[in-house]
Amino acid sequence: MIDDPVDAYDRLAPYYSQFSKRRAAYLLSVEEQIAARIPARARSLLDVGAGDGSRAVRIAGAAEISSVVLVEPSAKMLGEAPPGCEVWRMRAQELDPTAISERFDVVTCLWNVLGHISTFDTRVRALSAVAQLLSPDGMVFVDVIHRYNVRSYSATMTAARWVWDLIVPGNSNGDVSARWQTAAGEISTYGHVFTDREMRRLADPAGLECVERIVIDYETGRIRRASCMGNLLYVFRRVS
Repeated sequence: MIDDPVDAYDRLAPYYSQFSKRRAAYLLSVEEQIAARIPARARSLLDVGAGDGSRAVRIAGAAEISSVVLVEPSAKMLGEAPPGCEVWRMRAQELDPTAISERFDVVTCLWNVLGHISTFDTRVRALSAVAQLLSPDGMVFVDVIHRYNVRSYSATMTAARWVWDLIVPGNSNGDVSARWQTAAGEISTYGHVFTDREMRRLADPAGLECVERIVIDYETGRIRRASCMGNLLYVFRRVS
């Protein structure tokens, strides 16, 4: 049985740190790339799909950001919010910029959080809300699992996916089941893995423009030149 993403992360919460440690090289590399690109003037950070909040705190600390807001719908994932952080209990697609007075210098949406939002239109809605919550010079950082990553999926599977996308294009082509094996049994939920073209198609109607794309090896955290060698970290700005 596939759980709703919030229910799945409630169940995953006791084991989340274990899975984070297994991907520590990748996760820390993403954080370093983000911190290196945050302007010195940034004072506020909104983390959408914050998990346990630890990554937002690390990024904010590295960039000397004083105000941190965590958006996380799973009560158990943020059972104890990190000190000094404000918590909004909601899904990414539930963000309503008309009801929020704050605007943020940095917004992060990390470790394929976007892939737990079902349907193309709902992802656009979430990204559109993020764009509207940016300060005038604000930056958005989104990393996603790359559908054509041969390091994770093998050349054969990657080629098959590429051919299928070419012959039968569709917004659901990247739909997958996200699964975690834990001491309490398997946890599974809806997931989606992305292509670069798809990410740019999502950004455009959301009012975001891509200013940079970084390819990061999911196994080692190394920066790669070829997109097929890793996952994708995007730097977006709001379209002026």
